Amino acid sequence: MQKESGKFGISDKRGRCETSSDPYILAQGLSEPTLCTGCKAVYRHKRWSLDADAYEHLSADAGVARQLCPACRKIEDGYAEGYVTLRGSYLWAHEEEIRNILRNEESKAMAKNPLERIIRMERDGEDLVIETTEEKLAEHLGRALNKAHQGDLKVVWADDHGICRVTWQREG
Repeated sequence: MQKESGKFGISDKRGRCETSSDPYILAQGLSEPTLCTGCKAVYRHKRWSLDADAYEHLSADAGVARQLCPACRKIEDGYAEGYVTLRGSYLWAHEEEIRNILRNEESKAMAKNPLERIIRMERDGEDLVIETTEEKLAEHLGRALNKAHQGDLKVVWADDHGICRVTWQREG
């Protein structure tokens, strides 16, 4: 017997644990359609998507709900679920290329799910630190960078799968 939870990714079917504990995603959903006032995403059919034509069409209607999407709210609050730390002399010798890879991977991820975004990408001492709105994006960025430039990749998930910490390092 499956317990009805009303939220995608949560059920006790076959003893599975809760897979979605994002405090920015409302369990009851939103009224449809809803427009994000930050990134211009559109909430329809219980999901956010980037659709410029639909946004333009719906924004003409004053009755359409408007609010920040969960990703824009996380960026505004600085709430990260993924942390990527890049280290090593190789990083700084290829900084521009590595940053471009990370931005391209973010764009690809956003095309599929506009809630997957980079919150910040800043140098912190000898490290480059990237914070992401979704934990899976952090893992994806680390794996994409490792595929392109090799190095030592370490991915650590919190026990509740709420946070992912990725470390990539390459010398010379």
